[in-house]
Amino acid sequence: MILIKNGEVYSPASLGKNDILISNDKIEFVHKEIDLHSSSVPIQIVDATNYYIVPGFIDSHVHLIGGGGEGGFKTRTPELLLSDCIKGGITTVIGVIGTDGTTRTMTSLLAKCRALEEEGITSFVYTGSYQTPVKTLFSKIEEDIILIDKIIGVGEIAISDHRSSQPTKQELARIAANARNGGLLSGKSGVVNIHIGDSKAMLSMIEEIVEETELPITQFYPTHINRNGYLFEAGINYAKKGGYVDFTTSTIPHFIDNGEVKCSIGLKRMLESGVNIEQITFTSDGQGSLPDFDENGELRGMKVGRVSSLYAEVKDAILNEGIAIDEAIKVITSNPAKILKLQNKGQIKNGYDADLVFLNKKTLEIESVISKGKIMYQLGKTLVKGTFE
Repeated sequence: MILIKNGEVYSPASLGKNDILISNDKIEFVHKEIDLHSSSVPIQIVDATNYYIVPGFIDSHVHLIGGGGEGGFKTRTPELLLSDCIKGGITTVIGVIGTDGTTRTMTSLLAKCRALEEEGITSFVYTGSYQTPVKTLFSKIEEDIILIDKIIGVGEIAISDHRSSQPTKQELARIAANARNGGLLSGKSGVVNIHIGDSKAMLSMIEEIVEETELPITQFYPTHINRNGYLFEAGINYAKKGGYVDFTTSTIPHFIDNGEVKCSIGLKRMLESGVNIEQITFTSDGQGSLPDFDENGELRGMKVGRVSSLYAEVKDAILNEGIAIDEAIKVITSNPAKILKLQNKGQIKNGYDADLVFLNKKTLEIESVISKGKIMYQLGKTLVKGTFE
């Protein structure tokens, strides 16, 4: 058991000064003052006087087994390391396969997902990749979602991009319908995570499907909304219609110089435009490639996405853009938990998973992380690393 004393708790709503009692992997009790000194049970006491305590971060778009390859085999990016997540405050990840749905397979993705669970963080995956028809584990999408506990939806399906398989509107609608049915029958989100490229078609295919079918706009979860100015503006209108929009935090200066909207700035702009913050999330695209193509589609260079960028952009939103802590952290805690129906995640409440991040009150730096009730990172030191780190 762990008793955290005197921390200022954001659930993400501000709860003020509270104590938190953890038993095994769950939050047992959150209260103004918990006194267990008379207990005969061994309890580890953690003093959180100088810290904000927030829910563990959820990164719902990570290339767990690496991604990329747009520049040939040598540009395949490496697998995610547990310590990178822990140092970044990330206690829950959702794995995806991107451009390469041939050498990156669902069996490998699922195996990595389970490995991360064994190492100490919560992990789920989407079935499929950029391509359609969707390459599933079983014969169809519904079976993957219903029968595999770790599969919660479909993605990332690429549209408006020269690397996509150019799915038709009917194909994408059928994918969404199958995912929805799988989600309904299994109690999961069943969302379709959509990669949006640079094409001026932007979100139009999704919007047409919503207009022409019975599928709700919330069936889709489009990402990379901040990749350029015109897509960002379209994203504002899309969110005002009730759709979810996801910003990608991994970037390079060249992308920003060429019109990509920095996440912290984009969050402020969307809120000022009247978008409900509940519609917005941040994801890192960690371990994904950051390819830079010229106007002819030729690769000019490549970097690798980092999960550390997730909280870095939230921190910038708080410190540089003046967004309140309890609002800013929603985009990486309670919002993705709600959208993806992640039970007992994203909040600090009795009975919820004991995933907590300690932030220095002066600097907002991550100083300690608890995942599944275990202290993984403390006072800037990684206590638990991946098996082969």
